[in-house]
Formats: sequence, structure tokens, C-alpha cells
Amino acid sequence: MQRPLDIGWLRIFEAVGRLGSLTRAANELGLSQPAVTYQIKRVEDQLGVSLLHRSQGGSRLTDAGEILFEAVKTSVENIDKAARDTRRTTQDHAVRIFTDFGFAAFWLMPRVTDFRRLHPEAEVHIIASQGLDDAMARETDAAMLFGAADDFPDTAQLLIPERVVPVCTPGFLERYGPFDDPAKFARAPLLHLEVAGKSRWLTWESWLADHGITRKPAQGDLGLNTYGFVIQAALAEQGVALGWRGLVDHHLEQGSLVAVGREVARADRGYWVVPGASVSNTTTTLLDWLINET
Repeated sequence: MQRPLDIGWLRIFEAVGRLGSLTRAANELGLSQPAVTYQIKRVEDQLGVSLLHRSQGGSRLTDAGEILFEAVKTSVENIDKAARDTRRTTQDHAVRIFTDFGFAAFWLMPRVTDFRRLHPEAEVHIIASQGLDDAMARETDAAMLFGAADDFPDTAQLLIPERVVPVCTPGFLERYGPFDDPAKFARAPLLHLEVAGKSRWLTWESWLADHGITRKPAQGDLGLNTYGFVIQAALAEQGVALGWRGLVDHHLEQGSLVAVGREVARADRGYWVVPGASVSNTTTTLLDWLINET
């Protein structure tokens, strides 16, 4: 009699099948790529079939993989829904918010701390990922995501419109500045936020293009995969970063970072509050309080 499969691999396989990439699945799940590869190989060995066509361009499901993926996808969705329903029946005071790492660290966490001083009975969980994970957003009570209005349902509410200004430390400015001409940024070390696929955020390439300057990442630049790392690199005087107002305001007020270029605003883009399908009283209280904070 064959031993039944361990179900721990379900979410890993679902992510690989959905994203078409072992690397992207590993990043989304907070695992290493070898760990993801190992779990997929274990399932293949137990089933005696190949589930993926592996190539440099990604990982495509085989026919057997497609059959298994459809079943796994449904199972993961059902498990997540059951978990949400169970949580809501037992934890009305618990709120789960999904967002990206930079927004969680620089904007959300300080305000959640203030909220919990006023509402000590509230239990707040912040789940962060650098990618826009629709499944994770659905699993939580609310999401705070960056994008354009068309990216979100009609129930979404704009929290912080996108306003971006180049920032660096006073010491870096003294060595490399002044940056009174946008062309001077093209000759300075720049700090890039690297994301999978097309970036929803303003990039240095697009910021410079708005000023008639063509420049791609170059030698001396630094690419980092979370916004927290970008700001830490700026504070370490590794280059100039794009600073999102609302996220870097504390550093600008303290003087640890200074604005060194023209602010660019895109009114149709920014951080949006996306309520979940079923919102508890505690979630409503928290979201209303956060919106008022802006």
C-alpha cells in the first residue's frame, strides 16, 4: 500500500504552478530555492512522474503537473477559506493585514503601535510580501497595496497618493552633489528597488525619462529586493534612493536623509486600502483609524 503524500508541499506546489518559477515561488513563500526544489522533487519521486518542465526561462507544468495543480489549487483555496471562517468565529478582535515590506516597516507598524495603545484588546497581525499576492490578500481581513485604481476593486480606498523625491544622506550630498540638474543623477550611484515582473512603483529609469534622460542600471549602482534595504543602503551612503512620501518622512524630519531633487506625483497611483470580503468590527475600527491618520 502506497504511503499518502505529506500535505506540507501543497502551498509550495501551488505557488510554483501559479507563478511558473521556482525562484519566484521561493521569494513569495520566504523560502530558499533549493528548499522549494527539494519539496517538488520529493513529490515527483513519490508519484513517479515529472510535474515540471524546467528551463532557464522558468518552470512549466507537465500534463501530469496540470492535473495535480488544479486539484491542489482548489484544495489550498478551500483550506484558506476554512481557516478564515474559523478565525472569524473565534477571533473577532484579531485583524490580519497584508502589505509589502517597506510599507509595513515605515508606515503601518508605527501607526499600529499607536492604535494598540488606544485599543489594547485588538490583536493585529501584519503579513508582508514584496509581491502582489492576490491569494494572500484574499486570506487576510484587509490589504494595503500599491498600484493604480484599476488594479483594485471598487471597494478600495486611496490611502496615500504616490509622491516620490530623490533622497540621500547629507554626507553623500556633500561628496556627490549638488543635484541641481537632473542629469547629475545619471552620473551618481543609484539605489534600485528590484521586483519580479513589471514594477508598479516608479523606477529610476522612468524618473530620469520624465526629465529627458535615458539611463539603465549601471556599474556602481546597487539593486535590492525590498524597500527597507533600499533605505538602509541610502542611510549607509551607498547611493541616491527614490523616496516615497509617507515612507521616508521620518528620516526627512530627522535630517538623516535629505530631498535632493524634484518631487514627482502620480495622483492615479499610491497605496490603497482593500477590505476583505467579510470585515469584523475590529477591522473596521482599525481601517477607519488608519485612514484618518493620513
